[in-house]
Amino acid sequence: MFRGRGEALDVTTATTGVAGRYASALFELADSAKSLDQVAQDLATFRKLLDESADLARLIASPVIGRALQGKALLAVLDAAGISGLTRSFIGTVAANGRSRDLPAMASAFLAELARRRGETTATVTSAVPLSPAQLQQLSTALRSVLASNKVSIDARVEPDILGGLVVKVGSRLFDSSVRSKLQRLQLAMKGVA
Repeated sequence: MFRGRGEALDVTTATTGVAGRYASALFELADSAKSLDQVAQDLATFRKLLDESADLARLIASPVIGRALQGKALLAVLDAAGISGLTRSFIGTVAANGRSRDLPAMASAFLAELARRRGETTATVTSAVPLSPAQLQQLSTALRSVLASNKVSIDARVEPDILGGLVVKVGSRLFDSSVRSKLQRLQLAMKGVA
C-alpha cells in the first residue's frame, strides 16, 4: 500500500507486470515531485488522444516502426498537446525502451492507484464513441447513486467494436449493455430455437 512519499506501492494493488512496474516508478517520481495531479491530467489527455486517433494507436502498437522514430513521433504529439515535464520524459523513456504499446496499461495503472489512494471508486466505462463531458457527468452522478459512494472516478475508454451502449466495470462487477453483447445473446437464443 502506498502511504506517502518515499514508500513503495503494494504490489497486490498495483498492476503486475511491465506496465505495473513502470506505473509504480512514475507514481513515486510524481509523488516526490508533488505533481501527481499534473501527471494524472497529462495521462488522461494522452489516453484521450489515443482514443480519438487510430493513427496514434497504431503508432504505439506497431512492431515495425523503430524505437527512435516512434519516440520522436510520440514526443512531437506530446508537444502539440501541451504535455511536458515528467510525463513527457516518462513517455519518451518508455518509447526508448521499446515499451510504447504498454503505455495505455501504464496510464490506467497510475490513475487507478491515484484513485484508490484518494478513496475513490474507479469505474471503467467503455463506449463505442467518446462520451461528452455532459454524458460523463450524468454517468458519474448515476454511478455515485448506484454505488453509494461520494467519490467515483471514471476511466473512460473507447472501443468501437462494442457497436453501441456501454460496458461499465467496477471492481469485479460488470454491467454490459453493449449492442455487441445483445447481438451475441440474440444469436445464442436463435440457435436454441433452430
